[in-house]
Amino acid sequence: MRRSIATVCISGTLEEKLESIARARFDAVEIFENDLIYSRMSPREIRQRCADLGLGIDLYQPFRDMDGVGDAQFKRNLDRAERKFDLMAELGATMLLVCSNVQPDVIRDDALMAAQLREMAERAAQRGLRLAYEALAWGSHVNRYGHSWDIVKQADHPHLGICLDSFHILSRGDDPAGIEQIPADKLFFLQLADAPRMVMDVLQWSRHYRCFPGQGTFDLVGFMEHVLKAGYPGPLSLEVFNDVFRAAPNRRTTQDALASLLYLEEQVRARLSQRAEAGTGAESDVAAASLLEHVELFNPPAAPEIKGVSFIEFAVDGPSGAALGQALESLGFDAMGPHRTKQAQLYQQGDVRLVLNAEPGSFASEYFQRRGPSICALGLATDDGQRAVNRGVAFHVPRYAGRVGPNEAIIPALRSVDESVLYFVSQALEERGFLETDFVIDPAKKGRSRAGIKGVDHLAQAYPFEHFDTGVLFNRLVLGLQPQESLELADPNGLVRSCAMVNRDQSLRVALNVSHSRSTLTGRTAETLQGGGVHHIALSTDDIFATVETLRKAGVRLLEVPANYYQDLPARFELDPALLARMQALGVLYDEGPGGAFFHCYTATFVDRFFFEIVQRQGAYKGFGASNAPVRMSAQARQG
Repeated sequence: MRRSIATVCISGTLEEKLESIARARFDAVEIFENDLIYSRMSPREIRQRCADLGLGIDLYQPFRDMDGVGDAQFKRNLDRAERKFDLMAELGATMLLVCSNVQPDVIRDDALMAAQLREMAERAAQRGLRLAYEALAWGSHVNRYGHSWDIVKQADHPHLGICLDSFHILSRGDDPAGIEQIPADKLFFLQLADAPRMVMDVLQWSRHYRCFPGQGTFDLVGFMEHVLKAGYPGPLSLEVFNDVFRAAPNRRTTQDALASLLYLEEQVRARLSQRAEAGTGAESDVAAASLLEHVELFNPPAAPEIKGVSFIEFAVDGPSGAALGQALESLGFDAMGPHRTKQAQLYQQGDVRLVLNAEPGSFASEYFQRRGPSICALGLATDDGQRAVNRGVAFHVPRYAGRVGPNEAIIPALRSVDESVLYFVSQALEERGFLETDFVIDPAKKGRSRAGIKGVDHLAQAYPFEHFDTGVLFNRLVLGLQPQESLELADPNGLVRSCAMVNRDQSLRVALNVSHSRSTLTGRTAETLQGGGVHHIALSTDDIFATVETLRKAGVRLLEVPANYYQDLPARFELDPALLARMQALGVLYDEGPGGAFFHCYTATFVDRFFFEIVQRQGAYKGFGASNAPVRMSAQARQG
């Protein structure tokens, strides 16, 4: 399907916006009036620039407060419309968006509105133009799509149809199923936006918090299913008002925008396929099968089946590598052996494998030069590594290919949002012992767990504030993770926003964290890492008390927990006094959730970039101990 975007979605001058939109491989644009007014290019020059970039101009917008006005104002509105028609002729745009009236003195007369829109449509027809009437969610009289359709139907003009906007419809709680009853030839245009669920004035919600499909909570898949069943023939166009997007560099924003449309198409296709394959003979299932035959929707390789973390790679130099190696050994990790051809060392405990890479001239070395000692790559265990990379490339995620020495394992990889590398380790590669191919491993140390650490429970990534939505989208469309509840956590120096993302069987859990403040650990980490990265690795154990006792004896510095915390715990949970005393003696934190419990503690941070967490899950607990995050952040602030 044709893919379009409104210029209002992104930052920059109109010239810069058009170049970025074309670079992201959109087919067309909606020209927003302010962008044209502020541009130094004439409408004819804008038309030519779009043609040179291979972009169509699908819509010019907006035309406001046309309907429900007195005769004198209507005459002035028609004069204003004629001037816009002149401009559109030079611009080469054939459709004008007409918004429902938001003025408090609007005349609430549907017949009058229909007559006025018909008169405007008749004048547009004389220019070969069409009008798409849109019900704004905050319209004074017309604020639901059903009402806008009633007026357009009453006006009964071939050059007048309606514009469907997912935000205006879903923010009001309207049922989009009624769209299927609107004739396809009256569905002139479709604008798409997602949004987080918020309780606030709908105008402010719309103007500041819209986001791209897959970054919010709206059921856009269901919405699109109704639109397609109605026979909508036009483009899929994004119209997003978002303060962060309009302040951030536009290249990343437009890349996210196109990826979000592709992701939405894929999800719609999957929903239709499920209905078509149900084979019940129901009308909806038959319609789904027909749509799949006649509507071309994006169909990338399937999302990978992630089976957990295979390895984690750190970028270090000689001194920081030696210091981190000592820290890992105190945590119970064994130095398994050196790389056969590179300056890299493998550490392991249980199923946790950590690589310290100090190879000069390598990707890790470049990463270290920019960000210091930090996590530069993740290896994810999956069913098919090449398919995972092919999926990412289909969404225009850059492929990564590093230097590979003789007889070394070749692992398919992508570049992540933070410029780190994601390796996809297929089951076949794992079974061949790819690490033993690359490293000289001491067989006597294999399988040991000196501190009782078993595996990676979850990872946490720090992002700059403007990259948070990018991180959510990337993890959804590339890794198939689903966002959980988004939380705001109180830090001593500000607020931290956190959103956990997990796969179906919880074998991969990732917490995304952003902070407005550079004085929080999350904010400092994101700034230090110049774009963010993994700053927190949670390691699982079956007996956290035994593990912590071992770590303390080894001299591991754990965060100090205030006594007030343990005095408060009995007011929140029913805990055995002996258990509470043991937790306090060892600095172990506690949380409960449906069907289970969670014990955890934290190490001190390593060069203010990352730290480790030791966790033990009991029962069906699926959270991350979020209620204890302020305690941890406060302790880290004291440490810093």
